[in-house]
Amino acid sequence: MKHRDFCRVLAALLSYPDQRLRTAMAELGDALSDVRGDMPQLPALIKDQLLALTQNLGQGDPYEVEERYVQCFDRGRATSLYMFEHVHGDSRDRGPAMVDLAQTYEQAGMFLGDGELPDYLPVALEFASTQPERVARDFLSEMGHILNTIHTALVERESPYAAVLAATLWLAGVPVQALVLPKEESMDEAWQEPDAFGGCSSEGQAKPDQPQPIHIVRNAKPRPGAAA
Repeated sequence: MKHRDFCRVLAALLSYPDQRLRTAMAELGDALSDVRGDMPQLPALIKDQLLALTQNLGQGDPYEVEERYVQCFDRGRATSLYMFEHVHGDSRDRGPAMVDLAQTYEQAGMFLGDGELPDYLPVALEFASTQPERVARDFLSEMGHILNTIHTALVERESPYAAVLAATLWLAGVPVQALVLPKEESMDEAWQEPDAFGGCSSEGQAKPDQPQPIHIVRNAKPRPGAAA
C-alpha cells in the first residue's frame, strides 16, 4: 500500500459510516492487512487498531455504529473534524482561512463538491492522497497540533477512532503527544441562551424565575393641537 492509498483509507474511516461505507469496510480491512513493502514501519499496534475499527464498523449494529460516530465527532468542539474550528472557533478569521485552503486545493487540481468544507479532515486527507509523498507529509505536518488535540480528546473518550488520528500523525511524521485540553462545557451549557441584559435587572426587572415588578405609568394628557 502506498501513501496515497493509506491516506484514502484514513479519510474513509473518518467519514460518516453510512451503508455504502460500511459495506466497503471488508475491502478497507483487506487493504490494511496488505500494508508492507511501501510502509514497513507502520507501528503494528496502530495497524491492529485500524483493523479492529474496520471490523467494528463493518459488522456492528448499523444504528449503534452511526450513533457512536455522531456522539464522537458532533458532540463537542474537542473532537471536531473541522480543523479550523480548533484554531479560529467562530471568529471571522475562519472564513478567509477556508478560502485560502480551498484555493490550495484548486491550484493542485482538486475541486470541492457541493456542501464540502475544505477544513474537514477527511477532505484534507483526500487532498494529501493526490500529492507526492513529501508534499503530503509536509501538508499534514502543518496540522500536527490540531491532530494531536483531536487524538488526545479521542483517547480521553476511549474512542477506537483515536487509532485513525495516531495513523495520520505517523503519516505526517509528527510525534503523538498527550496535550492538556481545557475543560469542555456540556452541550446544555453550550446551547443555553444567555440572560438578555443580565435579566434586565438594571432596568428594574428581576432575574428569570423571580417575581417581576409591574410599573403603572399614567398617560400624559395630549397638548392642544398635538397629533393623536
